[in-house]
Amino acid sequence: MERQGRIIVNTGDGKGKTTAALGCAFRTLGHGQKVCVLQFLKGKGDYGERLFAGTLENLQWHICGKGFVFKRDNIEADREVARQGFQLAREMVESDMFDLVILDEITYLPLYDFLDVAEIVELLQNKPGRLNVVITGRRADPALIDIADTVTSMELVKHGYAAGITAQKGVEF
Repeated sequence: MERQGRIIVNTGDGKGKTTAALGCAFRTLGHGQKVCVLQFLKGKGDYGERLFAGTLENLQWHICGKGFVFKRDNIEADREVARQGFQLAREMVESDMFDLVILDEITYLPLYDFLDVAEIVELLQNKPGRLNVVITGRRADPALIDIADTVTSMELVKHGYAAGITAQKGVEF
């Protein structure tokens, strides 16, 4: 009997969406299974999880962005990078080579009009049946919530950044 894959959404304004997804990745890797992580919007950088990922077998990691999109000065270039990243995500999902695919920060693509949410939904509806997919990002579109098997909303209660504590190695990156 083929394993039933899941669609999991980690959303909300609180910290921990990507961290929770990576917990799923470590569980999957611990069972000798294969994982693919695609990070949308986040640019290149010395994120601890990326540095560690490079040391692990059975894990592919792809950067599908140029950095967080706070300024909308070169929106067409950002849109093109996002579309290329989504095409790569489609290839990775459809390859049926992985047991888990993480689409980190993909919820922002419909929010910024980089991609129609229907394209993400269609990809999820047509994924290999055994494949688990974790989606992360704030304000997940209701269509993504509807298609998901499990949805967790991280609630922001308090964050050190509001008190002037800057991002720290090993905690935020």
